[in-house]
Amino acid sequence: MITYWQQENGRLVRREQESLDPQLNTWVDARSVTREDIRILEEEYQIEQEHILDILDPDELSRIEREDDYILTIARIPVFSPTGDISYFTAPLGIIVCDKTIVTICWTDCEMLKDISTNRMKGLNLADIPAFIVKILSRADTMFLRYLKEINRRSTSIQHELQQSVKNNELIQLLNLEKSLEFFTTSLKSNQLLLEKLRKTRILIFDSDDRDWLDDVEIDNRQAIEMTDTYSNILAGMVDAFASVISNNLNIVMKKLTTISLILMVPTFITSFFGMNVKFGCFFSSSGWAWVVILVLMVVSLSVIFWIFKKHRMF
Repeated sequence: MITYWQQENGRLVRREQESLDPQLNTWVDARSVTREDIRILEEEYQIEQEHILDILDPDELSRIEREDDYILTIARIPVFSPTGDISYFTAPLGIIVCDKTIVTICWTDCEMLKDISTNRMKGLNLADIPAFIVKILSRADTMFLRYLKEINRRSTSIQHELQQSVKNNELIQLLNLEKSLEFFTTSLKSNQLLLEKLRKTRILIFDSDDRDWLDDVEIDNRQAIEMTDTYSNILAGMVDAFASVISNNLNIVMKKLTTISLILMVPTFITSFFGMNVKFGCFFSSSGWAWVVILVLMVVSLSVIFWIFKKHRMF
């Protein structure tokens, strides 16, 4: 879906395409794009199909390049999907600058783009396109840090659940969080290279204020990388620890089952021995104390086995 936004009195206002003011800068917001949206972007804004397909590729890395008619920037942004198996992942966001129009393209919807369109980002100036791009990158880092804290809280909650009941479900949730952290690590490092390229090249012209803000974005991005690495190491150690706990619990259960099997084997052996080697009818008719012999043998054998197991702490 494509929506069109212009800024009035410091606030973004949604407009229909026919009512856009040509004197004002326009933000073209394309989310969850369809084939028809791709056709419109190609025909009206002369965006190459190859670039659109790159942006729609979930594995595309961050980069910036200049074309004849526009400047293409691709950054990785965090996405939260409560209904998916992996709740936290990343997606490429294409930012295309052509004259007074800035086009953003993303194959999914996310909270960050909603914050921009609902005017929850302060100091956003659509007239200053380089500053607008820096604000988007800054908001992406803020969302990364917020989601990292949520992942940490979620992993702590799962840890408490595992202490009460060790099940595969909790371990799968931990593994999914570990995947999310891997996605975050790759995307943040890719964005770090993008920020360094923005600083070193002259593809986008930044003033002194924009460069100062770009410095702050780089600091936030490095902090997010360090937090991601720390949480990844902690989570990996936690998964290994609980996997060992599950394996140890399995060994304890198997030992108890083996002990029970050995105990049950003794009366089975005694009854089988008498049943196969003694004429049952004659034995019990001539020897009234036969039951006593069998029971005594069973009790003595079970007592000896129980004493051995208890001595070696096998219970």
